[in-house]
Amino acid sequence: MIYGISLFLVATAVVGCPGPKSAQDDEYLIRVGEHVVTVLDFNKAFEIAKTAYTHNLMQKPGALREAQIRLLNQMTEELILLQRATELNISVSDQEIENTIAEIKGDYPEDEFEQTLLEYAVSYQTWKEGLKIRMLMDKLVELELKDQIVITAEDIEKYYEENYKGEGLQPEFAEKSKDINEKIIIHLRRKKTEKAYQAWIERLQKSYKIEINKKRWDQIVSSRAAAGIIRP
Repeated sequence: MIYGISLFLVATAVVGCPGPKSAQDDEYLIRVGEHVVTVLDFNKAFEIAKTAYTHNLMQKPGALREAQIRLLNQMTEELILLQRATELNISVSDQEIENTIAEIKGDYPEDEFEQTLLEYAVSYQTWKEGLKIRMLMDKLVELELKDQIVITAEDIEKYYEENYKGEGLQPEFAEKSKDINEKIIIHLRRKKTEKAYQAWIERLQKSYKIEINKKRWDQIVSSRAAAGIIRP
């Protein structure tokens, strides 16, 4: 699994944000079991999430609403996964986190990693907490779906025929055939995981009580868009 700076959303959603809070900020917006996203958590995360969109797009009420709902759904899904991980006693050790951080930093030129965090206005500790949560969720997915992700010789052969047919006639093909097989396996594993994940998360959504604070959600939406109230 590849991790990066984009994990700031998870960190903001789950571990909370420092700074002054009002009583309204501390109210829950989403709750699944013992895991909660507060109003402040969502607002902070959305300010960061908006950096992925152009300024002009965020001026359009329809696009703004879609972005808000997308983040609400993302955070809700994360809370479901965290609640499931809690029930299964899944954890991530400090050593696992440090090893992953070392790998991530190795992909960045000197000081660029820290500079990127500054550009997103995310502290290193907040990002680290987000990384831990993402690693935890990945462990959960691996545990729950591993028996469903089986790559057979027939799968590889079919994919090869559909995508690499004819390359065997080229002299250099024998040298790169191993790399191609590895790419095929990675691709098939990703596709099968995505398919299995969707059905699995839908089952989890039905098995947990998901609470949305309608009053606060309506206030969040109406404060940013004059075009009415969104219903999640």
